[in-house]
Amino acid sequence: MASVREGFRALALILFVSVSAMAAHCPNPSLKVGYYRHTCPSAEAIIRKTVFDAVSKNPGTAAGLVRMHFHDCFVRGCDASVLLKSTPGNPAERDHPANNPSLRGFEIIDQAKAQLEAACPRTVSCADIIAFAARDSAHKAGGMYYDVPAGRRDGRISRLPEVTQNLPPPSFNAQQLIANFAKKGLWADEMVTLSGAHSIGVSHCSSFSSRLYAFNSTLAQDPTLDPAYATILKRKCPPPSKATQADPTVLLDSITADALDNKYYLQLSKLRGLLTSDQTLYTSPSTSKMVGNNAKNGFAWSAKFAKAMVKMGSIDVLTGKQGEIRKLCSVVN
Repeated sequence: MASVREGFRALALILFVSVSAMAAHCPNPSLKVGYYRHTCPSAEAIIRKTVFDAVSKNPGTAAGLVRMHFHDCFVRGCDASVLLKSTPGNPAERDHPANNPSLRGFEIIDQAKAQLEAACPRTVSCADIIAFAARDSAHKAGGMYYDVPAGRRDGRISRLPEVTQNLPPPSFNAQQLIANFAKKGLWADEMVTLSGAHSIGVSHCSSFSSRLYAFNSTLAQDPTLDPAYATILKRKCPPPSKATQADPTVLLDSITADALDNKYYLQLSKLRGLLTSDQTLYTSPSTSKMVGNNAKNGFAWSAKFAKAMVKMGSIDVLTGKQGEIRKLCSVVN
């Protein structure tokens, strides 16, 4: 038994070292690992404890914070624009249907920011808090740790229509997803790798009900959806015409709902991807091999996921004297 335990410890150490080494290289030289080492030494520890406490109380928080980082970076870059509240005459990103009411974790970011302002006023940006919180969520939910280069500044603009223009909807097919991610500088394999974040969290029935009841003019049900799985989903999601005002939620991954792992890809191979944008990764010749590789090797997927998260976290960042360091994450200074 002792040798088995030592073997697992060795594997965990290898994963930690390889993930950290792969993720440490950042495409943007303005972002640096250990950015707050001298100006706010406790910054990462404060954020980590806030996130770990929140995820311990509600495991679903991890999915919300990882998703928040994605939604922030794909609209105006990683500048915390997703956190800004709407103002008169300017509806903001966070009120777009893709974010409201489904995006979670705003209160966790606010809690961390309040503690950071008490420890190091006007030093740690909200954009960096989101990036650290996403990493810490992946660590808590998936056991993976990677270094996060920091130095992002906060943007002053948030516009609701830009969400529609930039975020891929759940109805996208593989080619549309590849094109969408390419605009952000991410390769097809990185898109498939980051899609593994759907191994945690939930989706509202309205995001996939067309696959159950109105697939196309000749088929009511999506033929790429496992019939037995469809039956289960129909019990949880009534037809839109019979639906109440509430929009129920369903687990994105019914195998390991609270664990960030590669079981998501195994589900796709069984035609149990919940969203069209999930299942298309397996059925499309452009991405099916990538899905198979991720399903076979969880350690390799974890390392690729960490590296892709760091790369995504450098999209169109504001640095130096650009933007600002908000005192409150939900409003500009």
